[in-house]
Amino acid sequence: MSTLAPTPIVRRPRPADRGPWRGMGAVVAAAVAAMTPVFGVAALAAPIERGTEISGTAVGLALSGFFAVTALGSGVARRVAARLPLPAVLLVIDLLAAAALLLAAVANGPAGLIGALLIGGAANTLPQPAAGRYVAARVPGHRLSFATGLVGAALGAAPLLPGLLAGLVAGPYGWRTALVTAAAFPVLALCVAPLGRTGPARQEEESATGKDDETAPQAAGRRVLLLWTLAAGLATVGSNSAASYFIQIGTHSGLSTATAGLMQSLAGVLAIAVRLTAGGVADREPRHNPAVVAAMMLSGALGLALTAFGTPVAFIVGAVLAVAGGWGWTGLLLASVMRLLDGQGARAGAWVQAGLFTGAAITPFAFGAVAGAVGIPAAVLLAAVTALAGTCTMAAGILLRPSA
Repeated sequence: MSTLAPTPIVRRPRPADRGPWRGMGAVVAAAVAAMTPVFGVAALAAPIERGTEISGTAVGLALSGFFAVTALGSGVARRVAARLPLPAVLLVIDLLAAAALLLAAVANGPAGLIGALLIGGAANTLPQPAAGRYVAARVPGHRLSFATGLVGAALGAAPLLPGLLAGLVAGPYGWRTALVTAAAFPVLALCVAPLGRTGPARQEEESATGKDDETAPQAAGRRVLLLWTLAAGLATVGSNSAASYFIQIGTHSGLSTATAGLMQSLAGVLAIAVRLTAGGVADREPRHNPAVVAAMMLSGALGLALTAFGTPVAFIVGAVLAVAGGWGWTGLLLASVMRLLDGQGARAGAWVQAGLFTGAAITPFAFGAVAGAVGIPAAVLLAAVTALAGTCTMAAGILLRPSA
């Protein structure tokens, strides 16, 4: 008499146990969505000023307010990102970004526009801590730099959609329609937010117990952390000057507005490519990441200094250096800080974010004021000196590393 063997139970892997890259896509989509309000308003500043009672000064204040809220809210955002389920954090980012764009689209005065971008700034406090937590939980150590390069590439990709809408939608249909259309991206990003689970139950439990809020690193590590955060702020003043005033610097160097605008779009694509490539290459020798960050910051400073010469050739060569270096180090810095704060991904993302967006908040008004007082070439040179100071600060942190 034969007996039937029991049918084996085939267990499907849980979604959280699959590879990390689909969830990484949800994190990157939220990061792009969070930056869309500020880049959307910046790209549409001219028609906004023409069609409303909002002045250029008010637009600049709204843009600076966005970055200021991001920088000042990093500490609170780190705690939120460490405690809530990560898909919920991504949902909050996408919803706030969509709300900011829709509120900006109906703004008729300075208060409405500033309020909309303050909401957008609140959304933008969360992507870096959320990305740090996700990468720490889900991405293998040998792909850490590439994953953080993806997060950095999101900053480079964020201006592309508003730029296209400014050219293709704002002209025939108006700036309000362009902003409403831009809100479609964070709404679509909501659909993939559930993919951003941080992993198996063990990892979820570690996050829930507050691993990201453990005691800060020892004294030497704290000094390094502070120096690298300061370096990020200083270097961002340089890179954000080039990003915010790219067309003005280009036209001052003898290029037409159309040519400078085309170069800005190409620069954005190059920035994405540099961040992804640098992340992939850096994974081969991750201990050298901080030195590569310092070298890229130096490249950005030299590129800015070249653009100050005011000739088309100097601008083109300088812009390439400024983009390849000055815009390319953000992902590698996040990877470096994550290795310094091992197991505290949300804390690492919050520290990097505080540095980046403090520099970004200072730049619009500071560069504009200096350029108005002493001219664009002198303002560019001052931005280059600031970026060079960031390079030196980064190098000082490298020398103080406990493992150095």
